[in-house]
Amino acid sequence: SSDLPPKNEEVRQASALLVAQKTALEILVNVCSSEDPSDDEWEELSSSDESDMSMENALSVDSGQLLSPLCLSAEVRSALINHLIPKKVVEKTSFPNRMAVDICVKDPSWKPLIWKMHTVQYRALTCLHSILSVLDVECLGGTSALQSLAQHLASILFSQTDYPKSDEFMEAITCAVRTLLQTMASQNISQCMSPEQLMSIRDVGIHCSNINVKINVIGIVGITGSMLAKEADSAEILKMIGAFLLDVATNDPSLVVAGEALDAIFDVFADGRESEKAASEIKLCQMLKNVQPVFRMKMRKESKGKYSKDQLCVLDNV
Repeated sequence: SSDLPPKNEEVRQASALLVAQKTALEILVNVCSSEDPSDDEWEELSSSDESDMSMENALSVDSGQLLSPLCLSAEVRSALINHLIPKKVVEKTSFPNRMAVDICVKDPSWKPLIWKMHTVQYRALTCLHSILSVLDVECLGGTSALQSLAQHLASILFSQTDYPKSDEFMEAITCAVRTLLQTMASQNISQCMSPEQLMSIRDVGIHCSNINVKINVIGIVGITGSMLAKEADSAEILKMIGAFLLDVATNDPSLVVAGEALDAIFDVFADGRESEKAASEIKLCQMLKNVQPVFRMKMRKESKGKYSKDQLCVLDNV
């Protein structure tokens, strides 16, 4: 196989093990996604009228189903749980062992394995996202297990590394964190992200050029803001969240990123005394009125064929 180094049997065996782990994680992602709606179900949506109608009017009114959770058969669900697959996947989401990396760095024949170890981590994070999307809280170990997982993922996301974090890593980790926070929020499970961490993830969104990472960051900030809006004395942090989301909605050149930011604003500032106070102080309503005509013009100009079904659903809702 081209994935395996040509010499040194120990290196070949280690490389084969990493390739097997990566492949197993990719298969798990496909298993968890295999019952996703087929492309045929969305044919009408993607081939609908391309006239000058605004995009929101051209979309199906039933597009809310795009966000419905995936379903697993009882047999697959039982297999995942009985074989402790979620626990094993979480273990693979950690950074590669420091000692193993040091050994690989010192020996040129082992050095290619460093990339393979990181790839296993990226696939594990993507696999964790898929598992979180299809298993309920009880199957995932309950409230305390999810809170522990949130701390684990936060330690990965906010860790300091000796090398720049790649876009592939950032996309995988932010996607996993976003899905976990969605799961916790749906069950009103308290979250553990501090204001400092929230500002750090906000900064990632500000400085990152990867659209998928930006969307995930907006989701993380929006979900956390929605939970904070229910707590007392949260107006100040909500003002920071609102200012960030407004800036993205106003200035980001990507229609889908701006749409995600607006969708998050509506969730964070939907109701509650603290959110009303924060919205008043940042003049949220007036700012949204200013954004509206620009956003509608973008929707009319851009082709909806370039966006995924979930993105079209968000734009339709906005």
